[in-house]
Amino acid sequence: MNGAQDLGGMMGFGPVRPEPEGELFHAAWERRALAVTLAAGALGQWNIDASRHARETLPPGEYLTSSYYAIWIKGLEKLLLQRGLVSEEELASGQARQPGPALPALRAEQVAPVLARGTQYDRPATAPARFAVGDAVRTRHFNPAHHTRLPRYARGRQGVVDKVHGVFVFPDSHAHGQGEAPQWLYTIRFTAAELWGEGADPTLTVSIDAWESYLVAL
Repeated sequence: MNGAQDLGGMMGFGPVRPEPEGELFHAAWERRALAVTLAAGALGQWNIDASRHARETLPPGEYLTSSYYAIWIKGLEKLLLQRGLVSEEELASGQARQPGPALPALRAEQVAPVLARGTQYDRPATAPARFAVGDAVRTRHFNPAHHTRLPRYARGRQGVVDKVHGVFVFPDSHAHGQGEAPQWLYTIRFTAAELWGEGADPTLTVSIDAWESYLVAL
């Protein structure tokens, strides 16, 4: 969707200032925010794409004035409310008012192995890939109200297929409970001039991963 999270190529936000390598948290509560978000995800009530979409739907003013892990917590609160796992009163008070639903839980000794294993999102191909390495393609120019992994700055732009990754779950449908709808996934390379126009660094290229339905042949 076109939300405050999609800032690629927008001006007026100042330079990107990378943080020191290995600096993961700025305060103790941020560690807890990450742990709580991962633990809640293990309840199986939503998937990673739904979680991303919840964060994207924060009002722009709130999103842009919140820190990274504050955005995570606010997105988690939305998901918990939507699934009826907490109430507004419980969030306000920080205390449970009634017993929660019986849901599966991980024991402490299970957490590290589960996180290390991760989740597989690749799927078997049921049709051949439409594109091959070296093909010229153009991305679709659309403005969806739903979750998408195609950034605004790369929509309606011409690029070249650099890599064919295989078939993966399609986040645009997965985020909204519409099934996995797996598609072929490609790396598409763009010149800076194609994305940013004249005056762009002629030595610069930008690559993104794009699902097949984002692309049209040239």
